[in-house]
Amino acid sequence: MSDEVAAVPEGIDLNRPSAARVYDYYLGGAHNFAVDRAMGEQAIGMWPDLPLIMQANRAFLRRAVRYCVAAGIRQFLDLGSGIPTVGNVHEVARLDAPDARVVYVDIDPVAVAHSRSILGDDDHCAVVQADMRRPDVVLNSPQVGSLLDLSQPVAVMMVAVLHFVPDSDDPARIVAAYGDVVAPGSVLVMSHATDGGGSGPTAEHRQLYTRTATPMNMRSPAQVTALFEGFDIVDPGVVFLPLWRPASPDDVDGNPERFTGLAAVGRKR
Repeated sequence: MSDEVAAVPEGIDLNRPSAARVYDYYLGGAHNFAVDRAMGEQAIGMWPDLPLIMQANRAFLRRAVRYCVAAGIRQFLDLGSGIPTVGNVHEVARLDAPDARVVYVDIDPVAVAHSRSILGDDDHCAVVQADMRRPDVVLNSPQVGSLLDLSQPVAVMMVAVLHFVPDSDDPARIVAAYGDVVAPGSVLVMSHATDGGGSGPTAEHRQLYTRTATPMNMRSPAQVTALFEGFDIVDPGVVFLPLWRPASPDDVDGNPERFTGLAAVGRKR
């Protein structure tokens, strides 16, 4: 048996790619399998900019976490967190807030297993294997109860996850369920795939993801804005990934719409 197969938790289908592990591959991570790499290479063949888009999404996450820390937030609930490779929430937050606490949530058992291995005995971080579409399960988990004080502001991270939630599951209801329980001053951090018209490589990419357990659902800027009900969206609003508070003007691509990902941050009233 190869090391790769030996590392797979019981019951995992190695013939089906995982969105979390494909994302890890795009970022240059090591926590992915042959089936994930094959799908990633197929996607990149259709859409060569794809790794740059994923890196722009991760860069947005880092900037948003720094924004939250600067706003005084010290606790984070990262929904659909995937695999915490280099530059994830706890690492970024602790650069300026060593006491930051993070609960990672993901439905993928392989992502969760790798997350627990990476985090080890870090008593300021925890991992919950749960479906973020079940806020009751997530919020009542022992990990959330022990690490997060919901009477104080929390950063609810929904970075590159809601486009895996179909309209039939009512993403607005899911966002509201988390927003209703966090304290005023909490922050909602969101990035979301958009297609700007439904043609070209985004349509092919969306079709490719039907092979995973989490097909993609592109949404428009207006639809993403509507998900922030109860939150005041901070400047610069709902924008393409590189345009959300870039660290320097040099970081802004001359054609930001090619990144086909929207980013926004809101503060709870």
